Amino acid sequence: MMGATKESGFRQRLLAGEHLVGTFIKTPATHPVEIIGAVGFDFVVIDEEHAPWDRVTIDAALLAARAAGTAGIVRVAEPNAAKILAVLDDGAAGILVPHVSSEAKAREIVAACRYRGGRRGFSNTTRAGGFGASGIWEHVEAQDSSIVCIAMIEDPEALDEIDAILSVEGLDAIFIGRADLTAAYGAPAMDSAEIIEVCERIMAAAQRAGKPTALMAGTAEEVKRFRKMGATAFIVASDQGFMRQAAARAYAEIAAAGSSN
Repeated sequence: MMGATKESGFRQRLLAGEHLVGTFIKTPATHPVEIIGAVGFDFVVIDEEHAPWDRVTIDAALLAARAAGTAGIVRVAEPNAAKILAVLDDGAAGILVPHVSSEAKAREIVAACRYRGGRRGFSNTTRAGGFGASGIWEHVEAQDSSIVCIAMIEDPEALDEIDAILSVEGLDAIFIGRADLTAAYGAPAMDSAEIIEVCERIMAAAQRAGKPTALMAGTAEEVKRFRKMGATAFIVASDQGFMRQAAARAYAEIAAAGSSN
């Protein structure tokens, strides 16, 4: 793709199985997005589900993602057509949808993402359509070929339908929600044998369907472990997590220097 950026070519890179690195953005502001994008992250996930984002702040953050040259994905708080339409019109590179536990739910979110074969409400007078710069069919083609639709697999019942979920045409990838699965199964930790076995089952199904898997990883060793299992896209911490870690480290170092006299 000539002139492709991390944003414009994100779907193609994801589907090609490239090694992609992203993080969650919890702070409803543009600055974290700009900073993370400038560092080199391939994508950011604006986390409407677990952080105080609204339509206006998401809109601004998606503009910041474009300015920083990183793909702006939105984890929507509600998997309904209106919410999905809003973030896509505002210029999201795609959506991450929580708790997709059935084939029916997978079909619903895909339909909300796509024009052809779907039910996405049409408007090209949005950021996604260049505020009217794109013609009707130019806009349809551009959006249908670039928008990423990712389902979060984080409920035990999803495993009963995992092959059917992954068979849905237009569903690009899955994200394994290890934290929710850990809580649901009552497992002692996200890296417990029970949860790793669940991850293996999910990733095996994704490989059978020829679709990429994303998940959170806390360390480079975890990334290596899950890459061997088939994952290719990884979310590392969040903007708030990075800030807390850096602040704690700086405080500890400066406090220790003051007490050494």
